[in-house]
Amino acid sequence: MGTGGHGRAPWWRGAAIYQVYPLSFADSDGDGLGDLAGITARLDHVAALGVDAVWISPFYRSPMKDFGYDVADHCDVDPRFGTLADFDALVATAHGLGLRVILDMVWSHTSDQHRWFAASRASRTGPFASWYVWADPKPDGTPPTNWQSVFGGPAWTWDARRGQYYFHNFLAAQPDLDLHNPEVVEAVLEVARFWMARGVDGFRLDAINFALHDRKLRDNPPAPDRGQQRSRPFDFQLPRRTMNHPALPALVARVRAVLDEGHAFAVGEAVGADGGRAMRMLTRGRRLHSAYGFDFLHARRLTPALVAGAMAAWPDRPGAGWPSWAFSNHDSVRAVSRFAPAESRDAAARLLLSLLVALRGNIFLYQGEELGLPQAEVPFDQLRDPEAIANWPLTLGRDGARTPMPWRRDAANAGFSTATPWLPPGAGHGALAVDAQEADPGSVLALARRLLALRRGEPALRLGRFVPVEAGDALLVFDRVRGRDRLRCLFNLSPGREVVHRHSAGPALTEVNGAEAGRLPPLAARIERVTP
Repeated sequence: MGTGGHGRAPWWRGAAIYQVYPLSFADSDGDGLGDLAGITARLDHVAALGVDAVWISPFYRSPMKDFGYDVADHCDVDPRFGTLADFDALVATAHGLGLRVILDMVWSHTSDQHRWFAASRASRTGPFASWYVWADPKPDGTPPTNWQSVFGGPAWTWDARRGQYYFHNFLAAQPDLDLHNPEVVEAVLEVARFWMARGVDGFRLDAINFALHDRKLRDNPPAPDRGQQRSRPFDFQLPRRTMNHPALPALVARVRAVLDEGHAFAVGEAVGADGGRAMRMLTRGRRLHSAYGFDFLHARRLTPALVAGAMAAWPDRPGAGWPSWAFSNHDSVRAVSRFAPAESRDAAARLLLSLLVALRGNIFLYQGEELGLPQAEVPFDQLRDPEAIANWPLTLGRDGARTPMPWRRDAANAGFSTATPWLPPGAGHGALAVDAQEADPGSVLALARRLLALRRGEPALRLGRFVPVEAGDALLVFDRVRGRDRLRCLFNLSPGREVVHRHSAGPALTEVNGAEAGRLPPLAARIERVTP
């Protein structure tokens, strides 16, 4: 595979990447759980979208306390998902379809069932003793610091085997690796080499800005009260000692050097309110190729100012880094449900796809986004997500975004599985199934394919500069410019009112939701070629 047909630009620059959540994508063996063979059987759908790569969330051996993000063996496939032979078949099929394969790498922590942790907790002096973050209690027996877990409660758990506390940013079953330790860094880099040797083309580094902690074990300061409801103790602190450590650039530079050995791409997940700064820290110079944060994933409203501000943080100059963007993923409420009322969600799905393909950077498309799937409502007694259960009813996001992919409108469980799925299918999702939309040239799926083809065929969209034109209350206008080619991108982000404007400058390449030159109905979009 070459550079993607855009001159000297590497394949990943400006790429469109499709995220697969394995448990919910396709079940090949009828046990109600998605698996690798199911993904392989459906890769033709992914390839037909016109994306460049598929990112697969974790399928490694795991007790599944956090559904794969608690890894017990980084170099093996959990039997729920299949075998290494199934993975090799997936890679071969993907490459045959022109798709690159990107894997999730969970390096900030492991499962407490990992052999590394078993050895570490067994002895304070053994070879794995310092592979995790251990600390003595305060004189009164309380935890070493005030640090709080993302999932609720203290980020320290007492372990009687060692007579110490261990640190975990997430669940107590997810102890944090000590990536200040060079031996640990080498161990996780060997994991990357293992998968590169099996043909993997890149990695998404999960929660990478959580990877290093303050070695002096200083407390986090309190967060100011901004009048917003806070559902977790974590929200009452500024995580200055547990995120975005000053040594993180050196760590990711070491990662980049090893990935360059296998010509592999790396994108980092920059979590938190300060994600934009973390994205830039992760990508400047010879660090990660790209990073993405939560500018859009956690936003409750999509506004012109939000989009313009996110783009302004990434100037087109050498060494500034290269961003990635996502509107939906497995950790966030689906964008059409966050950004639009129920009666406008079909139109919102079309607008969001139009905007996503026009952004400067890489773009991530989450499974079902190409169908316009809304967030599913999962009853409390069927929730599986530990965060949602702990914070119900204030945090409902993750299970409702992880329900099964609908493949066939009239099949049981919308064609995902012949057995009862691990999460209930979303109500109404069957009507949006792939086979129902395949037959309709006016469907969201058909539009997604056209828009992704437009992005692939227009270097200005994939690689060009971002030039702001207007960011008003509802109207967002910007140009994408590459050489002499200039495309104007116009969006009405209001679900309730029409916008009349004077920014149209040429013939339309695409018009969505009734857009016309000079007039944008609610949630309409138009991309034009600017004529001299």
